[in-house]
Amino acid sequence: MGRLIVVSFSTLDGVVEDPDGSGGMPFGGWAIRHGREAIAGDKFRLGPILTDGTLLFGRRTWEHFAMLWTPRDGDFARAMNAADKAVVTSRPVDEATWSHSRAIDGPVVEWVRREVATRDVALVGSLSVGAALADAGLVDEYRVLYFPTVAGSGRGLWPAPAALRTTGSEPAGPGTLVTLAPETSMAV
Repeated sequence: MGRLIVVSFSTLDGVVEDPDGSGGMPFGGWAIRHGREAIAGDKFRLGPILTDGTLLFGRRTWEHFAMLWTPRDGDFARAMNAADKAVVTSRPVDEATWSHSRAIDGPVVEWVRREVATRDVALVGSLSVGAALADAGLVDEYRVLYFPTVAGSGRGLWPAPAALRTTGSEPAGPGTLVTLAPETSMAV
């Protein structure tokens, strides 16, 4: 049995939008301000998921990552480029754009249920996909890399109240990687 893990960069005030500045947000690039090493390598501790699991993307995130990762070299870049990648999209995915990529077949909630029956899936970015999967109760873990920055405004990882418990915390460059698990019930 696999797990669904959501990974995201975040500011201290919970903004996950535009960490690299490519989205043109007023305070975009907040993660890059800490230097390229702040986001380099396996900061989310994906390890075996890159070889034995699946990376899940929304279409726009996949297109952006394909542009960023295909020309890169190094151990982590090779692992990202070789990883199995699934894309939530209604359009065909050209594997020549980013190797080992495919469109998911059917609704994302059903696809994730089938996929995690056999292996881990890591959702990268893609806030609307994450919200749909959280609403369906499918998220097993969040891995959030918090940067010592306050953006002041922007979209967050959780569009609705959520009860979470911290399962781990460790330094990761200038940030802190926090692992969280959804509570099974939320007391209000």
